[in-house]
Amino acid sequence: MKHGQTRDIIINGGGPAGMMAALALTGRGYHVTLIGPKSDKDDRRTTALMNPAIQFLESINVWDAIRPKAAALSSMRIIDGTKRLIRSPTVTFRASELGEETFGFNIPNAHLNEKLSEAVIADQRIERIHAHAGSFISNTDNVELTLSDGQLFNTRLLIAADGRNSGARDAAGIRTHRWAYPQTAVVLCFSHERPHENISTEFHTETGPFTQVPLQGNRSSLVWVVDPAQASALLTMSAEQLSREVENRMQHMLGAVSVETVPQGWPLSGLVPHVFAAKRTILIGEAAHVFPPIGAQGLNLGTRDIETILTALKADISDPGSDRVIRQYDRLRRPDILARTGSVDALNRSLLSPMLPAQIARNLGLEMLRNFMPLRSFFMREGLRPGSGFNKMLPAFSKRKA
Repeated sequence: MKHGQTRDIIINGGGPAGMMAALALTGRGYHVTLIGPKSDKDDRRTTALMNPAIQFLESINVWDAIRPKAAALSSMRIIDGTKRLIRSPTVTFRASELGEETFGFNIPNAHLNEKLSEAVIADQRIERIHAHAGSFISNTDNVELTLSDGQLFNTRLLIAADGRNSGARDAAGIRTHRWAYPQTAVVLCFSHERPHENISTEFHTETGPFTQVPLQGNRSSLVWVVDPAQASALLTMSAEQLSREVENRMQHMLGAVSVETVPQGWPLSGLVPHVFAAKRTILIGEAAHVFPPIGAQGLNLGTRDIETILTALKADISDPGSDRVIRQYDRLRRPDILARTGSVDALNRSLLSPMLPAQIARNLGLEMLRNFMPLRSFFMREGLRPGSGFNKMLPAFSKRKA
């Protein structure tokens, strides 16, 4: 074993999940080393965070700094934008049905990363190292890291927040199931003539979802999922041509559209590990789950990863990377991650499927959500936080029995 600097907890990955994990852990009294380059300043995507994730940001004292550029999401609407024989009804989910003002907020990634980074720099209990981890060796009592600048570290717990191609995950011997979709997400921001009224609209199309999400003012972000050939065509259009394409796809509901940012293309894929923690290594963020941008799940799942770490650490207060902590984390995260990955994958494949039974099933499901308010309420609550729909139903059921 190499003799390097010893740390109790090291987080590998300087993106939003890694920074949030560092802030959450120092809030519980831990000292943390955060390793990884700075977040991409050219990330033009936005992130829709639901209310539980917003509450998490409040708990780590960064929401007040982030809030000025966040746009509220008060309603979410699904519209069938296909030209198929079986078309689904329009369904609108309103936060007011749950007694809430909003479901959450949409935040530009660049702003989110900037404010998280400022909070990390200000936290004296976080040691920030802007280097890549070049190699990892998992031992019985620690994990060894060799950084790109030559520094050596040993840690009792390594939190892998280093993305879908996680080197820390591979070093822990955690195998993954990966798959690719015949789709590319084109992301951009645009201004529009009419106000969005804090409504996010998701058009279901033959190539995937076309999702408009409110930004502040008469502006919105867009995730447009198409096949790779269509993506190439969209990415080479002039701003004027692309604006007309977006306006037409939006069915002119926001009036005249003007694309403001250079579009970016992101090929879609899926990933799920066989376990979510092993050999003193815990997976969070895209090291633990990757799926298409449907239903605002990605970083919302990441905040639950971090909350689960805080719970799992209670299993052994003397050793943060012990088998008890590792097993507890894996057990607690498995149901949520597998359920979300499976449901998003199934919905995405149902959009792509030309098979009539799949179209009928999707139609029936959306019809039930539109017409049966208790089911719609359950679906919305479960979308915000797993188990909250069941928890709301059980008291009502118990009252009826009484």
